[in-house]
Amino acid sequence: MGVYRVELAEGVEEDLVRLPAFYERTVMDAIETQLRHEPSKPSRNRKILVSLVPPWPSEPPVWELRVGEFRVFYDVAEEEGIVYVRAVRRKPPHKRTEEVL
Repeated sequence: MGVYRVELAEGVEEDLVRLPAFYERTVMDAIETQLRHEPSKPSRNRKILVSLVPPWPSEPPVWELRVGEFRVFYDVAEEEGIVYVRAVRRKPPHKRTEEVL
């Protein structure tokens, strides 16, 4: 597939607004550069969350994009070419992913 369209789920804009401006821009830049092309290809900063059951509706599998201490949770509709960003969370080093959702 070529370029994917990124859609922010309800609540993601509030997640972003709560971040300091610098981090908001950093996370949005990462979403644009990392998820527009090959969003379902594992990389150093992208991985599938195998046994995670998220508290929001999603199409399995759920993916995580690591942006410094922040995590972007998303899923991909391959046929439609859409990446659905479901949540953005700060993940302190001592917490597990399940704890920050």
